[in-house]
Amino acid sequence: MGEDLSTLARSSEVATTAARISLGLTGPSIPTREQLRFQLDHALARDAVHATMDSAGLLQQLRQRGMEGMLLRSAACQETSPRDRRVYLRRPDLGRRLHESSRDELMGRTKSGVDDGRIVFAIVDGLSALAVERHALPLMDATLPLLQPDKVAGPVCVVQQGRVAVGDEIGHLLRAELMVLLIGERPGLSAPDSMGVYLTWAPRPGRTDAERNCISNIRLEGLNYADAAHRIAFYVREARRLQSTGFALKESASSTATLE
Repeated sequence: MGEDLSTLARSSEVATTAARISLGLTGPSIPTREQLRFQLDHALARDAVHATMDSAGLLQQLRQRGMEGMLLRSAACQETSPRDRRVYLRRPDLGRRLHESSRDELMGRTKSGVDDGRIVFAIVDGLSALAVERHALPLMDATLPLLQPDKVAGPVCVVQQGRVAVGDEIGHLLRAELMVLLIGERPGLSAPDSMGVYLTWAPRPGRTDAERNCISNIRLEGLNYADAAHRIAFYVREARRLQSTGFALKESASSTATLE
């Protein structure tokens, strides 16, 4: 009877959360199926961290949408093996700045007067390439109609082996008013494909996390695209009004419900 109640409780919890609660017992241990499920989820999280982003696929999908994409690399990308994740995982500092070749490419573009961006979007693999491959472009599809088209400028930067702060250098070189960075979040045992969005006003190297706003847990089982898009639009509007992001920009419980 105890096992039947545990199974019933577990099935009820699965309908509302993927968290590991009400696992049940088999003697002093958890059931074999739950142990196997844990091992599978752990393997999926590890695979997500070590996976490399399909940059070519993302760039092709951007072109299909009539959008310009630009492939960039962080300093964690090694010349001999640019897809090797070991340096990236061991040296977070290298993921926070651009590779010299990508920096030169952006500087050349700026000098030619091609861009003087207002809002610049970047798609960064982060710690889950799977997350941005699944969610980045659907989220942009939901977000862009909520923004003023003339305020979105420059290419969509697709960044290999990047961390959040790499967007500060990109935005600064593209003279962006606001950087909107989509990045794969650290995988959890129930969420290997969670994506986050970071918004930074007047991006430049040296910005801190206190100077940005974050929207996290964007995935099918978490924050959906429509709600995330409305939150982005809210932050964009308020950032322009306040000329700032971060601790100066707060989101109230009803703020996204009153978007224009």
